[in-house]
Amino acid sequence: MDSSVTMEKIVSLAKRRGFVFQSSEIYGGQAGAWDYGPAGIELKNRIQRFWWKEMTQLHDDIVGLDAAILMHPRVWEASGHVENFTDPLVDCKKCKQRFRADMIPEEKLAKKECPECGGELTDTRKFNLMFKTNIGPVDDGTGLIYLRPETAQGIYVNYKNIAQSNRMKLPFGIAQVGKAFRNEIVTKNFIFRTCEFEQMEMQYFVKPGEDEKWFDYWREQRWAYYQKLGVRMDKLRWHRHGPGELAHYAKDAYDIEYEFPMGWKELEGVHNRSDYDLSRHQQFSGKDLQYIDQDNGNARYIPYIIETSAGLTRQLLMVLCDAYDEEYVGTDKAEGVSEGNSESNAQRSMDDWRTVLHFHPELAPVTVAVLPLMKKDGLAELAQDIRKELKEDFSTDYDQGGAIGRRYRRQDEIGTPFCVTIDYQSKEDGTVTVRYRDSMEQVRVPRAELAARIRADIKAYKRA
Repeated sequence: MDSSVTMEKIVSLAKRRGFVFQSSEIYGGQAGAWDYGPAGIELKNRIQRFWWKEMTQLHDDIVGLDAAILMHPRVWEASGHVENFTDPLVDCKKCKQRFRADMIPEEKLAKKECPECGGELTDTRKFNLMFKTNIGPVDDGTGLIYLRPETAQGIYVNYKNIAQSNRMKLPFGIAQVGKAFRNEIVTKNFIFRTCEFEQMEMQYFVKPGEDEKWFDYWREQRWAYYQKLGVRMDKLRWHRHGPGELAHYAKDAYDIEYEFPMGWKELEGVHNRSDYDLSRHQQFSGKDLQYIDQDNGNARYIPYIIETSAGLTRQLLMVLCDAYDEEYVGTDKAEGVSEGNSESNAQRSMDDWRTVLHFHPELAPVTVAVLPLMKKDGLAELAQDIRKELKEDFSTDYDQGGAIGRRYRRQDEIGTPFCVTIDYQSKEDGTVTVRYRDSMEQVRVPRAELAARIRADIKAYKRA
């Protein structure tokens, strides 16, 4: 059995277990758009909360914001998006496929040769990635407005409101999670590159001259975040932008890259944006966006900005890929997987393997699954009572169908870290069996200590 992680396996699992579905699938699907099912929305929300806690709860100098998706069109002129937010586009005259020119091998692009069919390519032309729409009752061009291609600009135009309303002093940060939209030429690799996605961004405003110190600080902080997330750190690396890669606003920039099944790809960016953004918005709006430094003789200056920018949906894909594993466990009769003589050799061979998602317990869509050994003799009712106790503090699931080993395997496949089994001994002495996803170890725990035990195990969790 090939146990390597592939995008095909991730996509199959994501649909089969309710993580991600193709948008509008019954109509043939909508390219570049995806729907997050019951397991997917729970995982996405947990990643978002994990990030939000890291940024706001654990940093006293960072506050939150939820800016509108629709913004004044002049915002995007000031930011440079109207002029610079473009991709180079070419089409094949033969097979009609469309490509980003910067993704075609240089020798083929020079020959204007299609990388798919060898046909002739069109000349390269610029394609702006912003979605345009119209606001108001008349579509005559006067109501032109854009769907935001990033969430950062909403932070910049509110920076002075937040500094004044919350009496913020430099350095301070503003965090935001929200939808963004990009009319991508090519959408591929499942949810890695899509037209509609969510960003988790934090903009940190600092005194000019102190920007390099804070840039280094946030690089360290963001690397440490992934360690807390339980990601395999050997799958991460830094990539520094060279002179030809730096965006028009950037003084310095690093990407954290993850080794996805399709190769090393950008996961998050840490950028020194200098004073470009606030200077441009001051110029285009005519409003004074200088910071008044009351601790330094009321000196006035435009703050520099250190940005950390991560894709929420891209992190979800990373977490899925990183957690996915196919383990040879042998025929585990103790878990009841291969009970009975009627099963075929092929089925018993399949039972020697399990698909498991090693999520950090704080991210898992289901924290605790409650499983009565049998439906009868009051075990199901006892199990439901225990689930009722646990659901106040944990995300729970209840499953009473099939052999207990089959149920363990179902929970492994959605990454449930703890299974609680209620059996006949539970009725006698008030203990239950806690089965651990990663090790498959089983221990007896008094019912009265169950919630505290799970909380302690979550806090102490470290991926093997």
